[in-house]
Amino acid sequence: MEMVWILVRQILQMFLLAGLGYALFKTGKITREGSASLGNILIYLALPAVIIQGFLVERTPERITGILLSAAAAAVLLILSALIARLFFPRDGIAAFAGAFSNPGFFGIPLILASAGQGAVFYVACFIAFLNIGQWTWGVSLLTGQPFRQGLQLKKLIRAPFLIAILIGLLLFFTRLPLPDPVRGALSAVAGLNTPLAMFTVGIYLAQTDPVRMLKRKEAYAVSAVRLVVIPLAALLLLSLLPKSLYDMKLALLLAMACPVGSNVAVYAQLHGKDYPYAVETVVISTLLSLVTVPAAVGIASAIW
Repeated sequence: MEMVWILVRQILQMFLLAGLGYALFKTGKITREGSASLGNILIYLALPAVIIQGFLVERTPERITGILLSAAAAAVLLILSALIARLFFPRDGIAAFAGAFSNPGFFGIPLILASAGQGAVFYVACFIAFLNIGQWTWGVSLLTGQPFRQGLQLKKLIRAPFLIAILIGLLLFFTRLPLPDPVRGALSAVAGLNTPLAMFTVGIYLAQTDPVRMLKRKEAYAVSAVRLVVIPLAALLLLSLLPKSLYDMKLALLLAMACPVGSNVAVYAQLHGKDYPYAVETVVISTLLSLVTVPAAVGIASAIW
């Protein structure tokens, strides 16, 4: 139960940060252009720094095995998530995208840090990589109706900041190259921006919605039910098949799967001329409801594992 309360406190803190983002946008202190700049800082600096920092752990046989197992588990879990979302929303591309892909980078990592520590971030690096690849390929296919293979653009993938960060992290992990203290300090400082900036962005999204229309949007609740309840329960069952000795890895992956809708659904919806307000509403509604569902998922896992 202690871990559940830790998560509740962390999520409440994150919602307070979202409230600050909401207030800054409503009072004109952050503009739409400014929010786009925050997004660039998140994508190109903060999240890559968090990922690299996650690899700065001692290289042991257990961790080498763990990264291989977590990669395999992440692939299976994400395929399962995509299939479930498609099953529930066969004719709604935005809902299928939103249901399939969570928000482990901006929302999940702070929860993993709070509940399992820096070392556990190591286990979700591959999950984040596969999820972003899935969004650029399968997700775009859902939104545009184009064949899945058209999304496989190698040039874009190899330039993606999250993939570059993972490659740097793996290099540091396997070679044990020492980083000078100033570099480590700067990396830690930039990584610390991830949570506040990500939640400011959620608050900015909320400030751009019509609250009455959002609260009446039944489709957003349906997406949230699949994203926050159905898929985490399926993940919980699969992860329960892994041995108890992998508890930190299982918890990190469960939290990644239990996160609310990833904000990229709004980014891609806007990019491809789809229903951007609807996409934003799935993000906001699921994020609000996650205050209850994420601690519940961890509580159930703690009781079972």
